[in-house]
Amino acid sequence: MGLDPEQLVEVDSDVPDLDGAVLLHNLDGFMDAGGAGRVLADHLVDSLESRVIARFDVDALIDYRSRRPAMTYATDHWAAYEAPELVIRLMHDTVGTPFLLLTGPEPDNQWERFTAAVRGLVERWGVRLTVGFHGIPMGAPHTRPLGVTAHATRAELVADYPQVFNRIQVPGSASALLELRLGEAGHDAIGYAAHVPHYLAQSVYPEAGLRLLGAVGSVAALELPERGLREAAARTNEEIERQVAESDEVAEVVRGLERQYDAFTEAVGERSLLAESGERMPTADELGEEFERFLAEQAEGK
Repeated sequence: MGLDPEQLVEVDSDVPDLDGAVLLHNLDGFMDAGGAGRVLADHLVDSLESRVIARFDVDALIDYRSRRPAMTYATDHWAAYEAPELVIRLMHDTVGTPFLLLTGPEPDNQWERFTAAVRGLVERWGVRLTVGFHGIPMGAPHTRPLGVTAHATRAELVADYPQVFNRIQVPGSASALLELRLGEAGHDAIGYAAHVPHYLAQSVYPEAGLRLLGAVGSVAALELPERGLREAAARTNEEIERQVAESDEVAEVVRGLERQYDAFTEAVGERSLLAESGERMPTADELGEEFERFLAEQAEGK
């Protein structure tokens, strides 16, 4: 018999009525191009008051040797240990609407038990919708509109988003398994992946986090603060433009991607990769080829 999922999480005894609330989640460790998901999660924690109402047993879930927590050594002794935390916070948006945020390291072990524990909390608290978010690399320039790939447990939940892939197989993640298991149990869940220009995938790209904020806020009916994130995006965009202007080589790469992007929108006759809904996009085969090319380049560079 498997271990009880409820023993994996400690829940505060004074959690208020959360019936109808939304659970947002972003776990460190899986693909997150441009740090898009992490940027948004950190922004929410920094901008809104919150308190931790559930704590997962990280000793049972995390392989410390694969990502060792930081420790501080001071002169002749160990002074501090940054223990990893996998927690759910109770937060309120700018007009007082409660919502939940699950953050922390992606579990290395016991994915099924972990997702069962989260599902138990979803049912215990009456969560109406679960929303995950992160970034993926795309072969497109930063000078064109940033787009989002959306997936969900019901097609109606993402009907406003163009579907760029048909059927592909990719490495799994705890967040993806959570969405799958919630759907199998009859719960609504959505995932958003911001499209990050592949040459910015290894950098922190706040513009992608801002794009995710808009998508998450809209579907969850939450009033989420933008100011700090918008300011960070503006500073980063200025720095990107400066670097492009100072390098003929980089500028040519960007111009080449712009020509490719514009050729897609003019010749393919489909909805564009980075456009808002209602505009043109390339075919799934073209996107798949671009994605595979990026992964191959990353592998060669290791």
